[in-house]
Parts: sequence; C-alpha cells; structure tokens
Amino acid sequence: MNTRILISGASIAGPALAHWLVRYGFEVTVVELAPALRDGGQDVDFRGRTHLTVLERMGVLDELRALGTGGSPMTFVDTDGRRLLHLPAEFAGGDLEIPRGELSRLLHRHSSARAEYVFGDSITALEETPSGVRVAFRHGAPREFDLVIGADGLHSTVRRLAFGPEERYVRHLGYYAATWQLPNESGLPVGSVGLNVPGRLMSVGAAHRDPSRAGAFCLFASPELRYDRHDPAQHKALVRAAFAGLGWRVPYLLERLDAAPEVYFDSISRADVPAWSSGRIALIGDAACGATIGGMGTGTAVVAAYVLAGELVRARGDHRTAFERYEKLLRGYAQGCQKGGDRTGPFLAPRTTTGLRFRNAVLNRRWALEKMLELGKQVSSVELPDYEAEWSGAAGPAGRSGSAGRSGAAG
Repeated sequence: MNTRILISGASIAGPALAHWLVRYGFEVTVVELAPALRDGGQDVDFRGRTHLTVLERMGVLDELRALGTGGSPMTFVDTDGRRLLHLPAEFAGGDLEIPRGELSRLLHRHSSARAEYVFGDSITALEETPSGVRVAFRHGAPREFDLVIGADGLHSTVRRLAFGPEERYVRHLGYYAATWQLPNESGLPVGSVGLNVPGRLMSVGAAHRDPSRAGAFCLFASPELRYDRHDPAQHKALVRAAFAGLGWRVPYLLERLDAAPEVYFDSISRADVPAWSSGRIALIGDAACGATIGGMGTGTAVVAAYVLAGELVRARGDHRTAFERYEKLLRGYAQGCQKGGDRTGPFLAPRTTTGLRFRNAVLNRRWALEKMLELGKQVSSVELPDYEAEWSGAAGPAGRSGSAGRSGAAG
C-alpha cells in the first residue's frame, strides 16, 4: 500500500504535501537541512480560482487571509529619485500575499501533529529496492521508506541523487537576485521603492509586520557566475561588485548588506525535468518544474501537493499509477506558470534604456496593467478533481476514513 513516505524539504511544497498525506492516513516523515523552519524570504502570493480553491479545501484559507499583507505596491525611480513607474499592490500580491515564513509555519503546524519532522539533517544516498527505498542520512541512522518525494527546491538533493546532476536540468536565465533585512531608519512605507537602471534593480521597503524593519531586494543581469552557494561572504561581494558606483540609496543599502546576518542570493533559473518520477521516487514543486522568481512557484507547489496526494489515495498507494496521473494532469499547467519566471529578469531590470522606457510606457497605462493581471489569473487556473468527494465515507489507504470534509467548488 506504500504508506510510509519520506519528503525532503520543509519549506512550502513539503509541508503542504505532508498535510494532505497525513489527512489520508499515510505515515509521513519530512527531513529538512535547516535546523528549524526558515523565517525569512520574500512575500509569496496566490492568484486565481485554482490556488484559492485548494487552500480552501486544505482548511487554511481563512487563516491565511488573516495573515495576508494586503499586497506590496512597487515604485521604480531613476538616480534622482524621480518616479518612472508605479505598480499597485495587487500586481505583485495577487489575490492573497503572505510572508513566506508565516506560510511555512502555518503549513507545518497543520501537519506536524501527525507527521514526523526531522530538522538539521539531509539525505546523502538513495537505494531503490523491490519493496522500497533505502535512505542514508548525513546524521541520522539509515531508514527504509515505501516512497521518497523530493520537495527540496530548485537545487534539489533528491533530484541530484535519483535523476542526475543539477546541470542537466537547471538553466540559468541571465540574472541574479538577493534579499536581506535592515533597520527601517528612514521611515520607509510598506511595499518597495527601487532604483532602475539598465540591467539592475535595487529596491527597499518596510516590513509588513514590523515597520521598524525593512527588506532590501536587488536583481542584476549577469552571465552565469561560479561561486559557493553556501558562502554568504561571496554573495555579498558579488552584490557589491554589481552595484558599485550607483547613487540614490544604493551605498546605504550596501553598507547594511555588509552588516546583515543573513542574505539570500541565487541565480534566476528554471528547472526542466523530462520525467517527474523514477521508480519509487518523485519530485514536486520547484524540484520538478521550478523558476526562482515570478513562476508562481508557491501556488503551483500547493496545487501539486493536492494532486500528488490525491492521486496516491485514488490509486490506493499504487505509486506507478499515481505518479503517472499526477504528472499527466499537472505538467502542462506547471510549465505554463513557470514561463513567468523566464520574463522576471527582463521585466524588473531591462538590459537597455530603450527596454526600460518601453516597459514604463506600457504599464503606466491602466488597461495594459489590468490585462496582465487577468492573464496571470488565467494561467494559474486548471480543472482539478475533487478527491475528497470521491473518497467521502470510503476507507483511506491506511484503513482510515479518506474524507476530512469537503469545501470549495470544483477547481
């Protein structure tokens, strides 16, 4: 019946999948490299009927609405601080925007009572056997599971161990991005104000929950760089080099970058995996079909968790059938959402002055902005089965009720 499932990754996709699997009666373990839930990161958003329907069926939509930021307006300025473009809160925030750390904590809270979470450890080897997958860990003793799911992001360890090296699947899209926290000493408003010059964006805005804090975000065009992904000193040096010589608030933000205890830095890239499963091992979220920024990765991950768990329970634990149905239903949808990530860098930091002027001229027209928002909702929508309606009153895969109540209209 394949009831013992290991999930690698406790950011968004992992806890969302754990939420559904324990609800259906599976035995779930989640392993996470970080010593605790990560609290930082950019705000994430949900948009369109499919995202909201899945959240409602999870039973978390009302809680998430209470945590919502209300969206984050974006203003772009030149080196003299003159406004070039203003985008309203719903452009970046969609229908519902939430700080990533708060979303992760909520999903963890909704699954941790029945799922085992192991922090500060990671998978080092996977060996598939006729009856399961033997898993070696960096710190813990080896264990065997029926199935293993990689929910560990664009730089997935599970994908590397089971499918091959990262360079086969992850493609650099020509930009890098970084974020860090700093004191809000200037009384900045919520949202962001950013300097835009060809190929570069440096922005800053007050934190939604604590106006005494602010968050900086930068993005710059660059060929692929060689650096240690786990060395913050290198990350800071790369950002300083990319933004050296710019005016406005950039020197101040770079000073605060030097003092920041944590910095997020990564390439803007996308992952394309020809098959999302191999034997008893499958991928979900950014590990399968991800984009660093702008690819609706959070919403897609939550939808994918709903479908993967639903197909496992529909197939009564038959992983071959479930994995095939899961990918068939979601691949086209996920790739459609993912395309937004290809445009993120050129949109936020066009490489030429002409490109900047064209973007600003188009989006300063309200009709063009509304058209883009509507297209985003269309891309993020897909018809989904109502798995709990199918299983209402029926025995789940581990001999328990497969129904935890039904909510929401058909997605």
